[in-house]
Amino acid sequence: MSSDYDRPRADTDATACSYTEYETKEHADGEVPVTGKNATGIERDVWAALYEVEDPEMPVSIVDLGLVYGLTIESGTADIEMTLTYSGCPAREIILEEVEAVAESVDDIETAEVHLVWSPDWSMDMVTDQGKESLREFGLSFEQ
Repeated sequence: MSSDYDRPRADTDATACSYTEYETKEHADGEVPVTGKNATGIERDVWAALYEVEDPEMPVSIVDLGLVYGLTIESGTADIEMTLTYSGCPAREIILEEVEAVAESVDDIETAEVHLVWSPDWSMDMVTDQGKESLREFGLSFEQ
């Protein structure tokens, strides 16, 4: 794992958030977000690392916020599909760099590629029960 963030990322043509182009990918099975609850082996280890990445504005995991839409691992590469809470997210670079770094910190993962997708749209309905509890503890409330 590289300890610095000045190496090129998978999204080398990225521009400021308001101008970001996101991949559009339909998830026909409706299985987003994903949480890795049935993952095993190295995939489970990558999921555990992703759970450690918190939104910079609130102490909630990006997985529990429902931002991770997919994870595949092949030949030492972790391919992560995720979204952001909104397209103009000011913490975009911070989150993407941290996701790559934690995935690459897992044994047997050589590189991580993060792909932003914008379909389906993220909503509060995608927050896991643990995420909702963490948000309540942070001071945000949800209807029960």
